Amino acid sequence: MSSGDNAVERGGLLRRVMRGRDPGEEHRASTPLELLFDLTFVVAVSQAAAQLHHALAEGHVASGLLGYAAVFFAIWWAWMNFSWFASAYDTDDVPYRLLTLLQMGGVLVLAAGVRAAFDGDFTLVVAGYVVMRLAMISQWLRAAIEHPEGRPGALRYAAGIAVVQAAWVARLWAPGVWAPATFVVLVAAELAVPAWAEFRGSATSWHPGHIAERYSCFTIIVLGEVILASLVAVQSAVTGHGLSEPVVLIAVGGLLLVFALWWIYFTGSDAALTSLRTALVWGYGHYGVFAALAAIGVGLETALDATEHHAHLSVQAAALTAAVPVVIALVLLGVLHRMTGTGAVGHGLLVAAGALAVLALAFAAPALGIGPAVLGMGLTVAATLTANLAVYRHRRRMS
Repeated sequence: MSSGDNAVERGGLLRRVMRGRDPGEEHRASTPLELLFDLTFVVAVSQAAAQLHHALAEGHVASGLLGYAAVFFAIWWAWMNFSWFASAYDTDDVPYRLLTLLQMGGVLVLAAGVRAAFDGDFTLVVAGYVVMRLAMISQWLRAAIEHPEGRPGALRYAAGIAVVQAAWVARLWAPGVWAPATFVVLVAAELAVPAWAEFRGSATSWHPGHIAERYSCFTIIVLGEVILASLVAVQSAVTGHGLSEPVVLIAVGGLLLVFALWWIYFTGSDAALTSLRTALVWGYGHYGVFAALAAIGVGLETALDATEHHAHLSVQAAALTAAVPVVIALVLLGVLHRMTGTGAVGHGLLVAAGALAVLALAFAAPALGIGPAVLGMGLTVAATLTANLAVYRHRRRMS
């Protein structure tokens, strides 16, 4: 490696030719720039969670969930697009860093539009996407010019992103009655672009270990949001009415949920993304994982609201706002970890039993009380983890 290359590696101060990264590169880890980029999504995720909490507390469950699903898709898809490109073409030079800065600005514009998006106005979210997509298209065009081997795929990415983004802009003028249908169609188009570019063009040189680590980093960010949201809610409850038994039980149960789900996610080796098909299923499946994990914090906040009689929901409904995202996270993690041979998922039936027990506790909340119900959910997920770990380790000893 030349001294010029060393300067680029250390500080990103020079320009160098954008080549595909080696997918077998050893010790490939998230860069400081990628971690800084992730921090902009802390704002976006917290805004989406806050708006969902507001909707649930007001009793607007259906509209709140639909708004959350739509906004979280926008957040997750922006992060995913950058992460997979960076895994294949991270040059860390001046043009790359400046275009990443532009994308970070677009994320913050998107975050600023989250509240309006929950009311059906996606203007600011689309504006943020236009900023991010201009940067992303520029990155792909640069890759096409400077990396001839990957040119077919890079050009397909650039073209697909541009066409779909133009459709999102056009959707702003679509009649309201067409809004749900056009949203679903364009989401499908977004998901189709990577598959089209990779299968029909040329496969990009994404790094399996790096991709697995990037998803792990985002999981930590989402779990951090859950802890922060829960802490703020506990502080508010204590300030308003003092420390009570339900508040303590919900706080303890919430901490158990976060820790047990973290343990389930991070037990075992990195995901074995041995094929593009597996990688796409694993990558796309994390939309549900991330959205569910972030919603757990919202559920805990709503449960605390119910103890203070601030939520326009029944005790059972409030308990379900915590239980349902836990169940979704458990089931999806079970499927994804079984598919890739990772994680603390010893047997699918153990995961299913844990999920059913969590739902049963939510339905029993009127009789048990919401505090004991949430604590029971935490203990149930911890027990599910323990049982799966026992099976997982037994199989490793036998293999």
